[in-house]
Amino acid sequence: MRPFKFTPAKTAIAAVSLLTNNTKAKYLAGGTNLIDLMKEDVERPNELIDLGEINLATIKPLVNGGISLGGLGKNTAAANSPLVRKNYPLLSKAILAGASAQIRNMATNSGNLLQRTRCSYFYDVAMPCNKREPGTGCAALQGINRMHAIFGWSDACVAVYPSDMAVALMALDAHIKVMQPGGTERAIPIQNFHRLPGNEPEKDNVLNHGELITAIELPANAFAGHSAYAKVRDRNSYAFALVSVAAGLVLDGSKIISAHLAMGGVAHKPWRLLQAEEFLKGKAATNNNFTLAAEAAMRTAKPLTHNKFKIELGKRTIISALEQALKGDSYTG
Repeated sequence: MRPFKFTPAKTAIAAVSLLTNNTKAKYLAGGTNLIDLMKEDVERPNELIDLGEINLATIKPLVNGGISLGGLGKNTAAANSPLVRKNYPLLSKAILAGASAQIRNMATNSGNLLQRTRCSYFYDVAMPCNKREPGTGCAALQGINRMHAIFGWSDACVAVYPSDMAVALMALDAHIKVMQPGGTERAIPIQNFHRLPGNEPEKDNVLNHGELITAIELPANAFAGHSAYAKVRDRNSYAFALVSVAAGLVLDGSKIISAHLAMGGVAHKPWRLLQAEEFLKGKAATNNNFTLAAEAAMRTAKPLTHNKFKIELGKRTIISALEQALKGDSYTG
């Protein structure tokens, strides 16, 4: 690990000012991803702005019926909050499907959103990687790409985004509140927060340097009782998704009023299944329609050499998530 300066920030606006004034600085919250990357010499900040003294951890109801999760709140607190478990069980299930209890106790909500890809070529500084060093090439494109993208990839990068939490937030239509330099705030819809790689895979999201996530806001929803998070991985813990699906159904009897579907493990960002949602709207909640929706969702997939299996696996996981959501199983997290 390279030498760095450690600077505690007392307030959010002070943190933003400190980071804005140093283009090589990084925020330090839980550190569960950043410190690993520094140890591997992937990230090389010359200063860490410590956010540990800033009070941005509150979970509170909003006047519009939604809730706000403090950006510096821990993942464990969000997953186990009575407000979240009652009104957003999909989010609880997704968080608890990720990482381990020890990591969730340290990781923050904002840090979860900002974690970087777990592509092995990104972590190996001896290999070319456009995300780590723009212009060097993408070793995964012709390499071992079993874990990689089947949607939205480019010749510059085929990495996938690893968060489970963000997949649920995509299905829940969350907004990300961000403090800008000068103290002004903006809200970014989760659909627009993460980027596809295009020709700039080094840019994971739309944040500008210095901006700080202060909260994640969730609107009220009508599918708390009919939601599910299905995650398929190589082992039951300490493993990222091969494919995951967040599903929520708004029902009138057996008729689907609306469906909310998002996938993880398949793209450079959480992938919203708009074609499947549109297909299911107004349809009967049957296995046949779930199967047709899954077919629609995976129709535009472009697999790589070693991940063609993700197409069939994706279909089955979508169907499974929809069936679980339909059953309305009680929360078991």
